[in-house]
Amino acid sequence: MSRPFTIGGRPIGPGHPPLMVAELSGNHNGSLARALELVDRAAAAGAHAVKLQTFVPERLTLDSDRPEFRIDNPTSPWHGKTLYQLYREAQTSAQWHAPIFARCRERGLIGFSAPFDEESVAFLDTLGMPCLKIASFEAVDIPLVQRAATTGKPLIISTGMMTVGELEETVSAARAAGCRELVLLKCTSAYPAPPGHANLATMAHMGELFDCPVGLSDHSLGIGVAVAAAALGAAVIEKHFVLDRSAGGVDAAFSLEPAELAALVTEVARAWEAVGSVHYGPLASEAGVGRRRSLYAVRDIARGEVLTHDNVRSIRPGFGLAPRHLSALLGRRAVCDIPRATPLDWSLLA
Repeated sequence: MSRPFTIGGRPIGPGHPPLMVAELSGNHNGSLARALELVDRAAAAGAHAVKLQTFVPERLTLDSDRPEFRIDNPTSPWHGKTLYQLYREAQTSAQWHAPIFARCRERGLIGFSAPFDEESVAFLDTLGMPCLKIASFEAVDIPLVQRAATTGKPLIISTGMMTVGELEETVSAARAAGCRELVLLKCTSAYPAPPGHANLATMAHMGELFDCPVGLSDHSLGIGVAVAAAALGAAVIEKHFVLDRSAGGVDAAFSLEPAELAALVTEVARAWEAVGSVHYGPLASEAGVGRRRSLYAVRDIARGEVLTHDNVRSIRPGFGLAPRHLSALLGRRAVCDIPRATPLDWSLLA
């Protein structure tokens, strides 16, 4: 197994609760004040980290109206836009990064980002990132992955659309370039993603194949998929976050509002805690319940009277002999008067 490691002081991997990441993306709607409010609300909701996206549209795509540069999926929230238009709208200014990360520190959050090109890796390195995120569509960019790995920081890599062969190439390249601390996130690169396409069983398989912690980058609606991922061992869970879906935002349609993020944090913690360990038999929380069935006198039994189905039954609560002893009791005689509602014990019988 890979050795344990931390991100921003939080332990990552088996035996530790999932790192809950609020993804801001472009949901600041071009406002630094809104971005800072998103940080504040993420902290209030109980998130552990806030993630940005660091890119310059001109380095990410071309300002072209050719068909392949236009989003033509009618179910997409960005239908009709060109890639360049989308990325211009979603961009987080380089000048905003420092104040956003400072606000994260003030609120006790881990702040980090996903660089979309090698220049952005260098820029984020100057800001002292605790880790770097590689987005799904960038995970096949081996030079970018290698450049991020040379920083020596933990890498969190989303795996949307990737084949096992592509994953093998990416992970091998990252490790060869110096990455020693890696998390792979199961991701479905649809916006929103159908829950039936989450295939969360893949997480454990990825963890075994690549000997690293795994998690989920979730684009589905609601919190159900992410809660299920926590129960299946996710070390990191990332969800897009918005102040108010009705106010818009590039990712608003599949983002959680503050109350929903708070519910997710609570339910993920419960799901993780509920997994526990293999256990049989009574637990401390079950002590004193006493509602299991046992053998009781169901009417007054006189001294010397024979025990029969008429005066002995298996009922609740569970303070008498176990029901499995019923056949051994029947036909025996009482050594004393046994009032109705008395739990039966061997000492009462001849």
